Amino acid sequence: MGRIQADTRRMDDLLASVTNDLLGDVPQDFGDNTIRVERILLEMVRPDPVQPRRVLPESIHLRFHQNQITPTQALRELVQIVQIAARHRGRPFNNLLELLPNADDERDDEPTVTLTPEEVFLRDLVNLAITIRDDGQVNPLTVVDVSQGVTRLFRIETGERRYWATWLLRDFIPNYTGDGMIPCIIIPANRSSVFRQAKENTARSGLTAVALARQAALLLLTVHGYEIPAYAVENDFYRQALELDLRSKREYTEAVLSAMGGIKRGQFSYIKGLLRLSDEALELADRHAIEEGRLRYVTTIAPEYHAEIVRQIIDFNLSAKQVKELCEGDGLNPVKDESDDISPSALKVAKATQTVSSMTPQELARALMRQEGDASIARARLQAMRKLLSEAERYLTGD
Repeated sequence: MGRIQADTRRMDDLLASVTNDLLGDVPQDFGDNTIRVERILLEMVRPDPVQPRRVLPESIHLRFHQNQITPTQALRELVQIVQIAARHRGRPFNNLLELLPNADDERDDEPTVTLTPEEVFLRDLVNLAITIRDDGQVNPLTVVDVSQGVTRLFRIETGERRYWATWLLRDFIPNYTGDGMIPCIIIPANRSSVFRQAKENTARSGLTAVALARQAALLLLTVHGYEIPAYAVENDFYRQALELDLRSKREYTEAVLSAMGGIKRGQFSYIKGLLRLSDEALELADRHAIEEGRLRYVTTIAPEYHAEIVRQIIDFNLSAKQVKELCEGDGLNPVKDESDDISPSALKVAKATQTVSSMTPQELARALMRQEGDASIARARLQAMRKLLSEAERYLTGD
């Protein structure tokens, strides 16, 4: 009991030490500087549905924020996804604690195991949950008070991973002895700030290029006066920012770039441009944390090819140079209207089909290697050609 009281006092001291420095330098002008710190029932706290950083897979994220599933059900679905992926790779588990690395079992001569993005995320979440169980939650969440009448409700501004780790600890990990409360810094609704959220996101590791694109969109939409909804949105909401820029909002330029981690204006434009990717490509790139430098070239080709190119980036670990060369290759440019003249490239490929019987697969493979000088990009070329031929066949058969 003495240790629990000591830990509680330590937590109270930490919470009491919070100052207005946390609230940062944001362009909004707020009159009320009062903040509160409390321990809040977990059920009264909800993640921000438009938070750029996706903690859960997209399908689970949307259904959770549409109130179709509870936090426990959302985590159960995540665990099931990871169990299936792990079983297919010969490393099944029944207990979440089995995901944690065991230093006693590690040997230098053992091959490195490549985990799926979902496995990595769940393992990190379990590790965070165990840390909270053993050491207490030293770093409180920042939440906005969105209570209405007698109904108390708080929306997470920063700290969503800690929120999900606490649910995981409570419902899925043995020996939980907590009281169902979570420490929070409470900010009045009129002090909610997308700029403070952006600074918190960019200050922490693990923010993907796609998440940065959503963050850039939220900042642009905010300074242009768009209303940020309190419900889950599709990618088209963020894509509205493609029509916006900072030139007409120069007074916010410095604040926006600072909130994005102090990047240059050109890099900001590249990041925002990722919103041109198709929905499937965005989800794949987000899950696999593909860098902006490799994705920027994908945005220059027709959207129907986006997901396929992103898969090739993942499967073959293509470099930025290889992606650029692949996207500049024949067959990946935007499709012309049927009334246009047939391109020389299409005529060249059609002519090549007349000589297929005079070559062998080995000859074609060697020719590709001579042309590309790299086996990975040669395989990627073949996959792109296979997709093009398949679609051409469907066109000829009228499907």
